[in-house]
Amino acid sequence: MDDAFAHHVWATLKLIDSCLALDPAQLETTVPGTYGSIIETTRHTVGADANYLFVLSGGQTPDIDGDQEDHMDLAELRAAMEGHSAAWSAILADDPDPDTVLERHRDDGSQTHAPVSIRLAQALHHGTDHRSQICTALTTLGVEPPFIDVWDFGLLDGRVVEFPPTS
Repeated sequence: MDDAFAHHVWATLKLIDSCLALDPAQLETTVPGTYGSIIETTRHTVGADANYLFVLSGGQTPDIDGDQEDHMDLAELRAAMEGHSAAWSAILADDPDPDTVLERHRDDGSQTHAPVSIRLAQALHHGTDHRSQICTALTTLGVEPPFIDVWDFGLLDGRVVEFPPTS
């Protein structure tokens, strides 16, 4: 699990770094079938990650208020995501019981009850899905997205080794 969440944070940071070179008009790029513009999707991705951490930590990790999230720039989003690395490590180090049901209470009065296992899986899935959408938007701008899959993470980390063909 540590590798999965280390990759999750690393890939999001790497993608944010790629977006730092974009101008404001490019950050507003949208692609049909995706969440929204590059900046909106990045805000949503980091904000949701903060909320997953908030719920899983029992409120010990700060959440990002929706109004605050709507106005965060890439530098602020990057700083928030950097902090998520230690927060995910701390949650996983506590060896949470996957069957423990946690409740999320929203400001509108709605609730979600789900076990830790589903919340962890959702955090990874959510990040991957929206990073992919941002990469698609970058491609439409003619910007090559960064290599952020798990294999790239493993190669960088030195735990995946590629060998060329022998013939």
